[in-house]
Amino acid sequence: MQAGLGAAAGLAASIPLARPARALLPTTATLLVPGPEDGPLARLAGRLAGSLGRGATTALRLDLTVLGGPDGVTAANRFVTDAAPDGRSLLLLPGIAALSRMVGDPRARFDPAGWVPVCALQGGAMVVGRDAMPPPGSAPRFGLGGPDMPGAAGLLALDLLGLAASPVLGLPSPKAEAALAQGIAEAALLHGPDLPARLTAAGARPWFALDGVAGRDAMLPEVPALHDLPLGGPAELRGALTTATACLRLLAAVVLPPLTPADTVATWRVAAQRWLEEEARTGWAPGLRPLSGMEAGPLVAALAPAPATVLAYREWLLRRLNWRAD
Repeated sequence: MQAGLGAAAGLAASIPLARPARALLPTTATLLVPGPEDGPLARLAGRLAGSLGRGATTALRLDLTVLGGPDGVTAANRFVTDAAPDGRSLLLLPGIAALSRMVGDPRARFDPAGWVPVCALQGGAMVVGRDAMPPPGSAPRFGLGGPDMPGAAGLLALDLLGLAASPVLGLPSPKAEAALAQGIAEAALLHGPDLPARLTAAGARPWFALDGVAGRDAMLPEVPALHDLPLGGPAELRGALTTATACLRLLAAVVLPPLTPADTVATWRVAAQRWLEEEARTGWAPGLRPLSGMEAGPLVAALAPAPATVLAYREWLLRRLNWRAD
C-alpha cells in the first residue's frame, strides 16, 4: 500500500502543472471619449482604436462612444455608471476632468481611485516670466484663466515659494502668453507641447518646471524643477500642488475600471504598445511624453488625492481667489 502511494506521488510530481491560459481581449470593446466628435481627443481616440486593434492578440473591434465636452466629466461619470471590470469598457481620461472633481465641480460624480492605466500621454508645464524670477516677497502679476483652471497650480506654486503673486484673471493660454508679451502680466503658466517655441514667441524666460515627482523637463534641462526649489507651506497644500500638476500635465490616459483582472490589464497594455510604437514613428509633437501603463501608474494614482488634500486646495482657492464651486 505504501509503495503504491509512493509510486502515485512520484507519477503526480512528474506531470507538469497546467499553466493558466493567457487572457484574451473581448472581440468588441467600448472606449468612452470626451467630445466634441471633431475635437482633438476624438481624433486621438480614432488613431488609438485602430492601433489597439492591430496590437491585440485576437481580432478586436474597439467602438468609440463620444460623450459630453472636452473637460471629460460627462464621459468619466458614464464610465463609473456603466463600466464593469471585464475588459470591455475603457475611458479616455483628460487630466482636466480630475481637476474638476478636485475643485468641487458638482457635475463631477466620479472617483478615479483605483482606475488602472493602459497608456497615457503627458505634456510639460512651466511657470515663466517676462524677466528673471524675482526673490521671495515679490508680487509679480500672474495671468491665469480662472480659479478652476490649470493655471491656478502655477499660482499655488508661487505661493509655496514665498512669492505673493497678484492674479490677473481671464487670461488662459494662449491669452496668457500674449499678456506676457504685452506686459499685462509678468508671469504665467504654460503647459502642453512645444514649450521652448512658445517661450520664444512670448519673449518669456523660464522660472521653473512643474514636475510632480519626475525630473527636469527633457527639452529644457537647464531649467530647475519645482522639487529643486525650497517649497514651504503645509504638507496638505504641497500634496494639492502635486495633484494639480498631475491634472494639468495629463493630456489623456486610457484607463480600465478598478478590480479589472491583472492578466486582462496586461493584455490591454500589450495591445497599447502598438499605438505607442506607431505614434513614435510618425512623430509626437515636441515635448509630449507617451507613457506605458506601468509608467502612467503614479500619474493616474495622483489624480485621486486624500480628502484632506482636496479640502486644503478648496480652502486655498477660497482664501486666495475668493472662489468656490457652486
